[in-house]
Amino acid sequence: MTAQHPDFDLEQAHIDRAYDCLERSRQDAWKVRGLTEAGTGGTFQNRFERNAIDEQLVRRLTELELGDAALVFGRIDRESDDVPGIESFHIGRLAVADENRDPVVVDWRAPVAEPFYRATGRQPMGLARRRHFVVEGPKLLGIEDELFGEGHLGIGHDDGLADGAVIHSSGLRGYSTLMASIERGRTGQLGDIVATIQAEQDEIIRSPQAGVLVVQGGPGTGKTVVALHRAAYLLYTNRFPLEDQGVLVIGPNRVFLRYIERVLPSLGEAGIEQVILADLVPDVLVASPADVDAFRDSAIGARTKGDVRMVDVIDKAVLDRERALRDDIVLPFRTGYVRLRASESERIIKAARRRFRRHNSGRKWVENEVWASVASSWREGNVSATEMRDALRGTDEMRTAFERMWPLLTPAQLLHDLFGSKALLKSAGQKYLSEQEIDSLHRPRSADVNDVRWTEADVALLDEAFVALGPKPGKNGKIDEADEIRTYGHIVVDEVQDLTPMQLLMVARRSLSGSMTIVGDIAQATGPHAPESWDDVLQHLSAPRRGRDDVNRVIGLSVGYRIPGQIMELANRVMEAATPGLRAPTAVRLGPEPPAFVAVSQHELLDAVVATTTRMVESVGGGNVAVVTPNGMADTVSLALSAARIEHGRASRTGLDTGVTVVPVSLVKGLELDGVVVVEPGHIVADEREGMRSLYVALTRSTQRLAIVHADPLPAPLRLE
Repeated sequence: MTAQHPDFDLEQAHIDRAYDCLERSRQDAWKVRGLTEAGTGGTFQNRFERNAIDEQLVRRLTELELGDAALVFGRIDRESDDVPGIESFHIGRLAVADENRDPVVVDWRAPVAEPFYRATGRQPMGLARRRHFVVEGPKLLGIEDELFGEGHLGIGHDDGLADGAVIHSSGLRGYSTLMASIERGRTGQLGDIVATIQAEQDEIIRSPQAGVLVVQGGPGTGKTVVALHRAAYLLYTNRFPLEDQGVLVIGPNRVFLRYIERVLPSLGEAGIEQVILADLVPDVLVASPADVDAFRDSAIGARTKGDVRMVDVIDKAVLDRERALRDDIVLPFRTGYVRLRASESERIIKAARRRFRRHNSGRKWVENEVWASVASSWREGNVSATEMRDALRGTDEMRTAFERMWPLLTPAQLLHDLFGSKALLKSAGQKYLSEQEIDSLHRPRSADVNDVRWTEADVALLDEAFVALGPKPGKNGKIDEADEIRTYGHIVVDEVQDLTPMQLLMVARRSLSGSMTIVGDIAQATGPHAPESWDDVLQHLSAPRRGRDDVNRVIGLSVGYRIPGQIMELANRVMEAATPGLRAPTAVRLGPEPPAFVAVSQHELLDAVVATTTRMVESVGGGNVAVVTPNGMADTVSLALSAARIEHGRASRTGLDTGVTVVPVSLVKGLELDGVVVVEPGHIVADEREGMRSLYVALTRSTQRLAIVHADPLPAPLRLE
């Protein structure tokens, strides 16, 4: 055990003072809010200003609520630009000042804090010393120093951590502090890395906002938390106008959203929207993976629905609903008859198509033209279109005519009719799709469109249909702006390699200026349109913008912080078989033991899963354990664990809230756990669309231990010769 750092008590005192100042700021904010709530009268302007102030105070109070997160995690000593000597800044989660407004803690996103993350021995950025704290909330546990300048070369004092030099041979900043953070047990939810951000991660976080930034990172490289920290950093540096424009985070599924939900609030940014794609399409029911009775797309159906050709299919489907009458309509009026000629209906349809880009916005004009045409057919004196409309609009004949010529449609109504009719599918798709692809889109009609449970692949088509249709006009015939698609100043997309071209277009249309951070790993692509390169993704996300010269960038993360070297070595053999030529991340640490293989007979399989899970729980000492199964085995494995009285959760229902969780392989991407038991890897390879890549994902979830239980033969890359 090393001696206590000579500055330990001083640093603990500074941390205590920082928490006192934070509490004073919180109390001051509550007092001000109490004053703004006291008055409810006054002019509209007075009330508006009070509400605006109150919103700012609520946001500030949210920022000041840290929970269990540490406020201060480091310090830098640098040469002063203004006066001789050294000036010190404590770096933390948010800025805190004392009663004189002097800084006690500097926000990690401030420019002055950048050397804490970026300084190296060769480029010290003016630093004399960088100090890392190991803390639990306000309690200081250890100090790790890095000294810069001639004669130091990064050797410093290490208190309560690993002995020896603090600049590790890997070049990692604050190696002992980083390892202590990584090896801490998982809680079932992703934590921030604000105290241990490395230089290559910081480069991404602080990179310019404009354009699309692609972060390619293998398992364990921290790409998800880097993207979330980048969102927090951009809001800090571009508070106006980005806060008003909004920041959107899109995840692959709800298990993943639940897993990451604490990261941004822990960084003081609680107002960022976090969604899955289905959340962006209102008023429809999208089936979850747990909906066993829901309609499922076939492999060819999912691929067809994700293809960009569906834009043309949907456009044609809309045109097919804009139809001239087959025959004239003759209706009694007063003492005679009026007529709507089929030829006139054809003229109106053609004119409306030229006038209106979106279908629903043309309905009112079509109605007016129809009533004017019907009024002109009255030969016994003048009659206005309004009089004609008031007299005849309730007739079955005219309602039927409008529904044939130009029906008002929701996206769900359009696609429900399209997918439920082989004739409509053939008409819309025969120019763009093969006969097999057209057949794959057909599904039985439901009695009511509101009862339809749409698939994940349908979501982007519903969104595309909205673009073609537009919102329905209100009773006054006007479009409410609130019904339009909302755009955002910055968008973060995780696991982007699994999005189809149609889903990428859905994301792109929500970008206000083309500013995005997209993260993923080509080697983990398991979607129906798995890309071969990032160019395959970018072509659907970025379009030329007049007056702009945004440069799309691809930045790679090369260091695997989370996954032990023994597990990464095994997983890399699978990756080489799945995606030859891709470079795997470099693991920075070894785990306690190599992956364990448990080979049993078929009738012993479930007993072996139970026994292996029990041993895994004991070996990780209270950490989180996942039992990753082929999608079709999750229920069977869960029943076996229940029969053995092993308390556990199901990922689709409880996230990772319990110590043991059964996770079907389709939901495991992006998660990290202390221990992982992978069941029947051969089934995973055989059952999944991109089976070898899915297996690679399953094998790379653990931060400590991995076990593989199987009765069937192992896939070739896992066979130990």
